[in-house]
Formats: sequence, structure tokens, C-alpha cells
Amino acid sequence: MDKNTITGIILIFAIFVGFSIYNNQKANKGFREAVATAEAQISQGNLERARTEYVNALRFKPNNPEVLAELNKLNEKLGISAGTASEIADTSSGTSTTNIPAITPAPERTQQDLTEVSGPFSGASSGENEFITLENNLLELKISQKGGRVYSARLKDYQTHDSMPLILFSGDSTVFGFNFFTSDNRVVQTNELFFTLQSGEKSVMVSESAETVALRLYAADDKYIEYRYTLEPDKYSVDFDVVFSNLTGIIPANQTNITLDWRMYIPQQEKGRDNEDNYSTIKYKYYEDEVAGLRLRSQKETDTEDITTRLNWVAFQDQFFSSVLIAGDYFQSGSVSSLRTVNSPKYHRYFTAELAVPYISGTESKIDLGFYFGPNHIGTLRKEGQELEKIVFLGRNIIGWISRFVIIPVFNWLEKYISSYGIIILILTVLIKLVLFPLTYKSFQSTAKMGILKPMVDEIGKKFPKQEDAMKKQQATMDLYKRAGVNPMGGCLPMLLQFPILFAMFRFFPVSIELRQEAFLWASDLSTYDSILNLPFTIPMYGNHVSLFTILMTVSSLLTMKMTGTSPGSDQPGMKIMMYMMPVMFMVILNKFSAGLTYYYFLANMLTWIQNIVMKRFINADEVLATLEANKKKPVPKSKWQQRLESAAKQRGINPSRK
Repeated sequence: MDKNTITGIILIFAIFVGFSIYNNQKANKGFREAVATAEAQISQGNLERARTEYVNALRFKPNNPEVLAELNKLNEKLGISAGTASEIADTSSGTSTTNIPAITPAPERTQQDLTEVSGPFSGASSGENEFITLENNLLELKISQKGGRVYSARLKDYQTHDSMPLILFSGDSTVFGFNFFTSDNRVVQTNELFFTLQSGEKSVMVSESAETVALRLYAADDKYIEYRYTLEPDKYSVDFDVVFSNLTGIIPANQTNITLDWRMYIPQQEKGRDNEDNYSTIKYKYYEDEVAGLRLRSQKETDTEDITTRLNWVAFQDQFFSSVLIAGDYFQSGSVSSLRTVNSPKYHRYFTAELAVPYISGTESKIDLGFYFGPNHIGTLRKEGQELEKIVFLGRNIIGWISRFVIIPVFNWLEKYISSYGIIILILTVLIKLVLFPLTYKSFQSTAKMGILKPMVDEIGKKFPKQEDAMKKQQATMDLYKRAGVNPMGGCLPMLLQFPILFAMFRFFPVSIELRQEAFLWASDLSTYDSILNLPFTIPMYGNHVSLFTILMTVSSLLTMKMTGTSPGSDQPGMKIMMYMMPVMFMVILNKFSAGLTYYYFLANMLTWIQNIVMKRFINADEVLATLEANKKKPVPKSKWQQRLESAAKQRGINPSRK
């Protein structure tokens, strides 16, 4: 065993030890943060949120007795059956499907509790929960009389991956309502109280003009809260007006804002759960400012953000669809959270938002709000205004500009004339290659010339074998390239200039709703992975299926790499291993990604391979060598930089020509 092998083993061992220490520190930090957050939530009276944080803490340390004890106390207060300590620990590690899920909807309060705490609205604490349907040609809303909220939202033009109706949210687990204290210090939560329908129609079809459904939550005959839902034809947006009528004696006069509580389970709509989860998050727009949000592709089980400034809107974003709550004016502040539902086969996220809505006391106080329940289609979102199109993340800076102003316009233009999205991607790839051809040719030309000069570079290496002669070797090599008219950076810079387009395509395909459920060749859906073989087991990182487009992408990458891997240093064992390992690593990573993306990379690789074959005919080795021989007879011209250095030396009294 030689010295290099021993050094390599020691380094690998050190990396593993370092990685273990890092993971342990990260787990301890995550545990402490979760416990601290839970304790803070308990002090504020948010027991449900505290319970969620304690469950999150158990993911880092499953058998911590202190956390298990606190969790059992909270379960008793919330009326949740907790099971055994081992069941809780198993759930926290994601290895069990017991009755302790990662999240639990708020338990309903008893009739007596509701009557006691609701004060003036106690008469609405019981009733029959009926549903009102409000729909147009695009959207069907079911509005529940309990809470007066939208109970479910179905998009008529879309289906789930298994051909079921696409419903953005549905069920009693969804929460939407105002929370406030009355003048006699009673707690009112409108989500748990029963509204009365003001119009006689329980099914309203919007066809020619806007229609409105109104519901009231009565404290007395002339004291009420009214919800008004207004839907227009051909729209995914809904106007939502809230009127507080004659509540000056019920709501304190000094009340300046009311808390709006919005929570929602996000159901799995796509075939690739991991990919869908990676592109699901909460977005929000600062008042008259930029759009921000929780981090995409975050590996945290729980992600929260407290927003102390004004907001225009908050969006619960799935990969291809969103539910957006829009303020007519602004929200004063807010707090949002995202939680992964690790044990749920139906839901993959649980989103919450608590928003402070400005309230002005008076005989009639009105709050203007609005909803958007629809696809993450940039054109559709842009028509709604408020910069809703920025819900779709296409990259920052130049990558986002390329996506928005180059790729999407070209894609939409091709879409008008071609029905097959596989053909559209092919044409788009060809157009991109044509635009980049001058850069590609420069890169190939430089790499090919360096390959021709490689034997001479090897000779220089033999001439200066010692480590202390490295500078002389470098100077001799650069002199050789200069005399042959080769720029060593000529192969790198053109490739670097192409990277923004590659990254733009990487961002574009996974969020492009145009590709959703569009079939091409063996791929049934270009927006998710294609599978030619389902495995009976799961390979870590790779998955439980085999994507043919990903394999073709990998093979074409290796083929292209073999053709172009002729530059100096590419024959070294370490470099060769790196060259051939990269495509394999991408095969593992991209196996779960959009088939449209891997299909594009496959096409790009094959077009590059064809380009290289054609361009090879224009590189004449004899001409390169003839240029070298001719330049050997000429003095090497000094660069402007070298001239400036010599001029500066002369001014200091140094003659650079002397040795």
C-alpha cells in the first residue's frame, strides 16, 4: 500500500468522522430550537403549535423523556389520544403509521364550551351544516354554513395524476375564520360558528354576469358579521367582502386589527410526491414591494416565518396550483408555517397563516379581501395583477430574466402551432443550440487545438519534471499556446456563458404547468418522471423506478464527454474518474425529476454530439501546426499588460531586460 493510498484512506475516514460530528451538532441544534419554540408557544397559549414543535423535536431525539412528558401533558389538555411513548417516538422518526400523525387538526370544542366562550354569538354555536355551491365554467366552490368558509375548491379543467377531480382542499380539517375578543372578554372563533344563508339559492351557477352568495353570523337581529362571495364568469378569482354590522358594543372600540386564521392540508395531486413537495411552499408579497416566501426544497420538517411588516397577499402554493388570499388594502402583519405530513398517504403539506387584518370600529366596518383558486400559469396569474405571476419561481437575476423573456415567450409561440409538447421541446432545443452555436464553435475550436498540441505539452512536462520548475513549465506551455494562436480560456468562457440557459431550463421544466399530463413517446406525463420499470425496492436517492429519459441523458452525456475529453489533463486517472462519475451522479439525482427536463438534456447532448462531428471537419491539424512553426520564427509580441509592467519598472529605475 503506497503513501497516496494511505493518505486517501485517512482523508476518507476524516470526512466520515467530520460528517458524523456535523450531523450530531445539527441534530442537537434542531432539537434545542424546536423545544425553545414549543416553550414560547405555550407561554403564548398556542398549545397546538407547541405540540407540533415537540413532535418535531422528537425527530431529532426520539426517546427524550422530558419532551415525551411535555407532549403527553399537551395531549391531555387538547383531548388527543396519545398512545404509548414508543408509538410517539416511532411516529417522530417517520417509521410508523400510528394514530399520532405529524400534525393533528384542532379538536372541536364541546357545545357547552362554545356557548360559554362565544358570548353574544353563542346562539350560533349550534346548527345544521349545509353547503352552498357557487361555480362558473372554471371553478366550483362549496361553502360551508359552519364557519361560512370555502369548504372545497375544485378546478374543472384539471384532474389529479390518477384521473380524479382536482380539488385544492376539502374537509373539516381546513380552517378559515376570524378570531377576536368581545368587550366582555369572550373568545369568538368564526370558524366554529354557524352562518345563515341570506339568499334562497343553495346552488348558484355563474354564466353571464357576476353572482354573489351572502352568509351572516348573527349576534342579534341587527348585529352580525356578513361574508359575501362574488364570482364572475371565466375567472379563478373570487371577491370576498366581510362586513361587521352594528358590533360597536360587542367588539372593543379600541380594536385596531382582527386575527385571520387560515390553515390548509395540501393534497398530493401529482405522481411524483417528492418532486411535488419540493416545489410546494408559502409565498407572500410585501406591501408595494417584492415577493418572498419560505425556502423551496427545504429539508426542514417545520418551517416558519414571522412577518412584522405589511403584506399584499399570502399564497399556499402547490407545484402547479395555488390558493391565494389577497388583501384589498393590506395585512398589518402575519405568521406563516409549513409542515410536512410524513405519515399521510393523501396529504404532503400542512400550511398555516395567521394574519392581522386592519379593523376600524364603527356602525359598519368592511374588510375587502379576495381569493385566487387556480393554476400556477404565468399568463393567468399576470391577468390577476398584484404580481401574482411571481408565485412561479423561475430563478433569480439573469436566470429568471432568460426564463421570463426568452424561454417562455418562445415556448408559448410554438404552442400556438404545435400540439405535441415533445416536438415543442425538440424545436426549442434546436433554436437554443443555433443561438449558442458561435459560442459552442469557439469552445470546440479551442479544445480541439489544445488536443492537437497535447503531445508538445507532454514534452514540456518531461523537460521540467521537478516541482520547483512548475513556473517555468507553465510559462513554456503558455508560450506554446500563444505561438499556435490558442487561447486556453477559449474553451471555458463560452461554456460559462451557456450555464445561465442550462439553469433556466432546469428551473422552467419542473414548474411548467403546460407540460402537466402531456404525454410523449413512453412518458405519460412530461411534468413528472417517466418510468419503464417499477422496482420492488427503493434505492436511496435513486428511487423505486427506472427513467428511460434519464438513462438516455446519461449515455448521451458520456458519449459527448468521450468525444470532447481530449484536453490536457483529461487522461489523468483522477480526472477521468471525475468526468465519468458526474453523469452517473446526475442520473441518480434526476431520476425523479421532470421527464421534460431529462428529455431536453438528452436532446441537447445529442445535438452537441452532432455539432462536434460536423465541427471536427473544420479543424485542420496541419494548419494549426503550420501556424505554430511560422510563429516560432517571429518574436513573441508583448501584451499591453506586460508593456505596462515594464514601463512601471523603468520608472523605478529597473531595467527589465537585464537578467
